[in-house]
Amino acid sequence: MAENKEGSSELQESSKDETSENSSSQFTQDLKSVLVTSVLNLEMLDVDLYRGTHHWVPRGQRLFGGQIVGQALVAAAKSVNDNLFAHSLHCYFVRAGDPKVPVLYQVERTRDGRSFTVRSVKAIQHGQPILICQASFHTLQPSPLQHQFTMPGVPQPEDLLTVEELIHLYLSKPDIAENAKQGLNKLLANEVPIEVKPVNPPHFYRLSAAEPKQLFWVRARGHIGEGNMKLHCCVAAYVSDYAFLGTALLPYPNYRAKFSASLDHAMWFHSTFRTDEWMLYECESPWAGGSRGLVQGRLWRRDGVLAASCSQEGVLRVKPVMEPSKL
Repeated sequence: MAENKEGSSELQESSKDETSENSSSQFTQDLKSVLVTSVLNLEMLDVDLYRGTHHWVPRGQRLFGGQIVGQALVAAAKSVNDNLFAHSLHCYFVRAGDPKVPVLYQVERTRDGRSFTVRSVKAIQHGQPILICQASFHTLQPSPLQHQFTMPGVPQPEDLLTVEELIHLYLSKPDIAENAKQGLNKLLANEVPIEVKPVNPPHFYRLSAAEPKQLFWVRARGHIGEGNMKLHCCVAAYVSDYAFLGTALLPYPNYRAKFSASLDHAMWFHSTFRTDEWMLYECESPWAGGSRGLVQGRLWRRDGVLAASCSQEGVLRVKPVMEPSKL
């Protein structure tokens, strides 16, 4: 992952009269997370035109879809008033991202209403869009209509191992196959700006057929701080795409993806939350077929409040595995 810790641009333009030492100190503290200083950092080129240059590239050597969604929401959030908060986004991935060149984000101010504001964002490379995103913002409004599902009962994150700790545990086994060892070492070498603790590691690593469901605790590495929901929504958009589509593969341990790509991604924000604190990500796949898979997810605050919901469909082309993995 390309990382530049020297300088960063703000998610929102600071007001000209914001000069107090306390505000400046707090803002500096809130930028400790690499997700903000690098991964979701955008350079302003002109009014409603931004450039992203710091890319996290997973093993597939294509840009991570969650980063493009997160950066698109950053660009959209820069164009709305401080009293407006993201409540939904809808994205289409139309081309694979090229990790070797920057991404331009062009914002269109589609509508400014009294309660709801809509922005359209195109992420562009080589003169062509790679992602089209519509984001909607609104003012917070009280309502007597309030309900939600119940958060699943799971072990607390302090009682679970991180992905990195699980990999070291598997690597310590004397009978591990050489190809499995190489694959796990590649995973360790791939820096990820979020911490992940799977609730059910055997299912997470697809050692046997399982229901198309998975649960894991997740949080951003480093400190972000409270008081900026626009920023936390952008980080949540990034987090929401992590290991999401892979949920559809869990019932098929004898197949591996030879090609996978997100087609579209939608997200709804329900409550305030902090992405630098542990949140439970509940993922399930209600359907797969026609070389496509549908996945749905819910992000829960640790206190049981439903923070966000998301949905994604993606291409899944698979190949049979001749020998089972020996971890």
